[in-house]
Amino acid sequence: MVGPAVQEACPKRMEYGPCGGVELDGRCEVAVHPCVFLDEPTVRWHGAPDASGGADLDDRIPSARRMRDLLATRPVVVADFPARALDRGSLERCADVLAGRVDAVLAGDSGTSRVQFPPAYRARLIQDRGVAVWAGFNNRDRNRVALEGELAALADAGVAAVHCVTGDHTLTGDRPDAMPVFDLDSTRTAALARAAGHLVSVGESPTTPPVDRRAARLAEKLRAGADVCFIDHCGGVEPVRRFIGDVRGEGADPAFVVCVPMVVDAGSAALLRSFTSLVLPDGFLDRILHARDPRAAGLDAVTELCEALLAVDGVSGVDLSGGPSQGEPGAEESFAEAMGSVADRLGLVA
Repeated sequence: MVGPAVQEACPKRMEYGPCGGVELDGRCEVAVHPCVFLDEPTVRWHGAPDASGGADLDDRIPSARRMRDLLATRPVVVADFPARALDRGSLERCADVLAGRVDAVLAGDSGTSRVQFPPAYRARLIQDRGVAVWAGFNNRDRNRVALEGELAALADAGVAAVHCVTGDHTLTGDRPDAMPVFDLDSTRTAALARAAGHLVSVGESPTTPPVDRRAARLAEKLRAGADVCFIDHCGGVEPVRRFIGDVRGEGADPAFVVCVPMVVDAGSAALLRSFTSLVLPDGFLDRILHARDPRAAGLDAVTELCEALLAVDGVSGVDLSGGPSQGEPGAEESFAEAMGSVADRLGLVA
């Protein structure tokens, strides 16, 4: 168990740190000092007994059971949901573009739009258009009572899965005036989500310090109740292969969904570059941005990377990750169409 001094020194008050926002040089996401967890041993899960793997735990949410069954059958294609925040029309248009082309959309946080529709309401709007929702769920904005209520609402809405993240600090993004909550962190929220009957995913950043303990940290999240790991952008096929091997070396073997950088123009490249500790395959952006037709080159490059990652032993799916150019009319729907085009090329979704 981490000492109270370490937890109080963390701007997110994490118990199961470090977060995925650690800079590549080890600095804290929002402070000038190094992450306080860098010199601490991996924090072991000391909550309720291991909840993962129970066949009946997600039977309360049929959509969660369907997604678990799908993950066991074939690789899945997930797409970061690109719609404008607080805009029902944009949300519905993007959902219509992606309906029937991806297995689910990851509807989560956005640094450029911290104020979003509540997760369960947004999920219901998207699912009404025929698209399964993998609901992003952060700890920045809610205390544990509000988190428990939202998890109950997401269960009632029938989401496919819940993606638990500690969340970026309020000092990043477009609302630094908001007070951060961080009553819990992603590990403890994973346990809550699992207890509520959800299929649970968490993220991990293989190239973010402390690199040598990231696999062990993921293993503790899995013991808390997570089933799926989204592998953050870490440089391509070989880093993903190594990380999966490291996790298996810890005695864990979740489903792995790999984040693939979705780039079709300078605007979407700029948004990706804003991601903390982003690591892309060598030459990936140059190949796209220096092409005569960046959109066509982007679709080719993203599809090829998806295919290469899906061939890695242990990879259970890909997440088309990123977002559209900011401020361009119709950019969200155009970006959704690009995602749908990659999914079409992969040919996995019936």
